[in-house]
Amino acid sequence: MKNEKPIAIIGAGLAGLTAANFLHEKRVPFVLFEAGKKIAGLTASFKDDEGFSYDFGAHFITNRLADAIGVGDECLTVKHYGEQVYLGGKYYSYPFGLVKIPRMTLSGIKAKLSGGGKPNSCAEWFRAAYGAALADEVALPLIEAWSGAKAEKLSPAVGESLPGSIGKTLYLKAASRVTGRAVAVGYNREMPEKASVYHVYPEKGVATLCEKLASGFEDQIKLESPIEEIIVENERVVAVKSKGELTEVSAVVSTAPANILAKLVKGTNQLDKFSKFNYRPMIFVNMKFDGRGLLPDTVLWFPENNFPFFRLTEATLSMPWLAPEGKTIITVDIGCERGDEFWEMDEDKLTELCLENLTKIVPDAREKFLGAKVLKTPIAYPKFLSEYETERKDFEKSTGIENLLSIGRNGEFAHIFMEDVYWRTRRKIGELIERS
Repeated sequence: MKNEKPIAIIGAGLAGLTAANFLHEKRVPFVLFEAGKKIAGLTASFKDDEGFSYDFGAHFITNRLADAIGVGDECLTVKHYGEQVYLGGKYYSYPFGLVKIPRMTLSGIKAKLSGGGKPNSCAEWFRAAYGAALADEVALPLIEAWSGAKAEKLSPAVGESLPGSIGKTLYLKAASRVTGRAVAVGYNREMPEKASVYHVYPEKGVATLCEKLASGFEDQIKLESPIEEIIVENERVVAVKSKGELTEVSAVVSTAPANILAKLVKGTNQLDKFSKFNYRPMIFVNMKFDGRGLLPDTVLWFPENNFPFFRLTEATLSMPWLAPEGKTIITVDIGCERGDEFWEMDEDKLTELCLENLTKIVPDAREKFLGAKVLKTPIAYPKFLSEYETERKDFEKSTGIENLLSIGRNGEFAHIFMEDVYWRTRRKIGELIERS
């Protein structure tokens, strides 16, 4: 790389630190700006005085990602991961239990035989791929709860972004049973899914990944330094402003949400069309209980509109080390919008709401309850609305500014998990270096 001005990286989460780590390997000058007081972002981990561990974002990473980053020896193997669906008052394992329901299987076969044209919405995509029964009773209600939008208003790209087929899912789930490890299903597209790629967990929390990635260039990370402006001249980034000071740069690599990035850029209107992108806010209530195995499996989905939540996760069924022996954590996922009744509800009321509804699933939940921690995030998942699908596809290709990259799930406005973030970021940074 000929230009000696540094590359500015915005955000010290997994994506930003992956970019910095790659540039550090290649001896390319950079400076990393982080608005918070510490690194990790959505990859942050916490442990309370009682010995309960929490991750702000995903619990699950793969052995392939851990090895690539260099923390494989610090990880514990996840031996089991299972999902069930609560439907009509009964539990069905995913995917084996659902495919045993005659109407689900017959509807799926009918959809495959009928073929059909190009889908115009998420709803049409799922009905064509899985059949009307599975789509309308399970998949689409969950997608609507997760995204906060009607399936008819969502792009078919929601379905297209899901890795693998039903056949591949069945194969990988079967491999989990045979190997006695939680084989990763639907967690990556950049690298092949196979039985040898399974879930692990760093002994000191998922934040271990970020700490390892940042090793060796801590002095190039500027904490509590939010980017206020990205300056563009003649359709190229030339500088960034942080805390009122300008830094000349050769390029910018941003993890900021796409709609926020559009507002940071000054000197061009290339990114204006991306300011309309929306994200789904979420509330996560981490509830501590006496006992373990309160849910029938690690994840329990609720497609019917009978509960304020759409997912419960008892991660200790897969990773018992997350709680003291004989105790457990259930994470409650509530989809919301900023300013709605859930978002405005205080922690005590949210906890009581969750307890009240949990007793319908776990009758003695109230007696076993030990306390809760509530996390709210205004930007959790990208909403693939059809109204801006053309702009989303444009953004997938480029920001419109050659030396301005957007990386990470929120930065790319993409439905991707941690391993894809890692491999895609390294690939995109490599391409940036080659053309600079």
